[in-house]
Amino acid sequence: MAFVQLNAQHIVPDVIKEEAQTALSHYPELKDTPISFKIIKNIRQSTMRAQPKFNSLFKGRKKRAYVILISEKIKISDTVFLTKDVPKDIMIGWLGHELGHVMDYRDRSTLNLIWFGLKYSFSGSYIKEAERAADTFAVAHGMHDYILKTKHFILDHAEIEEKYKERIRRYYLSPEEIMTLVKEHETSEESQ
Repeated sequence: MAFVQLNAQHIVPDVIKEEAQTALSHYPELKDTPISFKIIKNIRQSTMRAQPKFNSLFKGRKKRAYVILISEKIKISDTVFLTKDVPKDIMIGWLGHELGHVMDYRDRSTLNLIWFGLKYSFSGSYIKEAERAADTFAVAHGMHDYILKTKHFILDHAEIEEKYKERIRRYYLSPEEIMTLVKEHETSEESQ
């Protein structure tokens, strides 16, 4: 698989280069943050996952590097989508959500990140808190259209099993909550 270096800090598989560039353009504060995007065979219980690179965990917040793992095949219920075939705006939304996780991780201490990982692994309420925080970061960074398209892709897709849709409804912001955040953000910008 061919990789492209978008800048000194960002390495992306060529197949999602444009989508990654678009998503990253919404996060200028990540310009100097080392982030590698990797497509791998399979991610257990997930489509994508953002995480700090283990060897950078103990270097301090400013020197921390991240990896966004992307499943080669996105299996939602019994429907399989190859990553390269996912519609462009949907992929941008997914990547934007994962970059929201990176924003959330940036200011956490090493111990806090380890504790975060443990709580995420064992607590449904903590999964909800973390996923909603990532969505909130994405919306605050002007990615609401992409996030909404990604949600609708999942929630309105007839072949996607109701169990998977219910997981999205339970842990992530709803389209209505996203629009409320957008309105709040616009109102706060107008008042400044």
